[in-house]
Amino acid sequence: MSESLDSAPPPRTPTRALRQRLAELRGPAVRPRPLDARALAALAANPGCERRALLDGAGVDKAALATAIGSPGAFGQSQFAFMRGNAFEARVKSDGGAELMRLMGVEGPTAFRVPELTAAGPEGRAARTALALREATAEAAWTLLDHPLLALEVAGSPAYLEPDAVVVHPDGRWTVVEIKSFPMIDAAADAAKVGAAARQAAVYVLALERVAAHTEGAEAAHSVLLVCPKDFSNLPTASAVDIRKQLSVTRRQLARLTRIEDIAAALPEGVVFDPERPAEELTAAVESVSAAYAPDCLAACELAFHCRDRARAQDAVGALGRSLRGELGSLTTTGEVLAAARGTAGDPADPAVAALRRAAALRAEALEAAGCR
Repeated sequence: MSESLDSAPPPRTPTRALRQRLAELRGPAVRPRPLDARALAALAANPGCERRALLDGAGVDKAALATAIGSPGAFGQSQFAFMRGNAFEARVKSDGGAELMRLMGVEGPTAFRVPELTAAGPEGRAARTALALREATAEAAWTLLDHPLLALEVAGSPAYLEPDAVVVHPDGRWTVVEIKSFPMIDAAADAAKVGAAARQAAVYVLALERVAAHTEGAEAAHSVLLVCPKDFSNLPTASAVDIRKQLSVTRRQLARLTRIEDIAAALPEGVVFDPERPAEELTAAVESVSAAYAPDCLAACELAFHCRDRARAQDAVGALGRSLRGELGSLTTTGEVLAAARGTAGDPADPAVAALRRAAALRAEALEAAGCR
């Protein structure tokens, strides 16, 4: 094909002023940490958290920042799990990807292509990936893209994402492959881990959809191939996972994110998140950006312990969970909730207040019937 590498529409590039502002926030000598699919999935699960959106968008090392302000957290993959995952992925992709393609139902190393995706910089790699996807679709050939790079615009800033693999089918479908080291026992894996993998894969599919929209005959599949060890062995097995629900939620939540430049513009002058700064200065900088803490953050954000302490100190109902926070509406502290339940505060016409008072009355009746009063 004569198509050039830059024929795919690139994600919007931040303005020079915004890049400079984010560099100032990060610290002039600090290299940015790139956004990955796991971070974007966590961000999509909590789009109201401006703190995480800004820090991730600026490429701040949140783990180092949390340690610097005195709230380190045991977050992330252990070295052993990381090594085990890499070893399993290497086994799945052995023989030039023949084992992985066998799981797709394609037999023989000559039955598919594995294009070279090397290019200079993330923009070049993303453009090379887009070109390889279009070429494979036009040729209607089974094609395995090993660690392609995909671009996605998030809150006005580009993110570059690297799935384990993408398989192009002869009919034009593009399937994301997620390789995980947790076991699949009797053809079923841990539901929580599968859900996390599905949310991560949904981010990849969103990025694929952007390329597919400009490729004739192409379609990003809304199911992903999850590859895991079979039972208690190291043999790979695979299962298709429908991610339509996760895809819809992720698309909607990412669209709700406040643009990074708007958050940065509202910050006080002199705010810097360089972990080398004094702890008091860093704490004030972190507190200058609003957060939306929920218990789910403990499994997804390095700053979760700091945010939890602040939420508890502020008596915030969000510390009890997002669903509860949503049901309580305008009641934002546990003190307001208790006062509303006792009838000493709150608008009786408010459905949340009415429900709390009804619940308090039922509790009082139950205690009286049990002789507890």
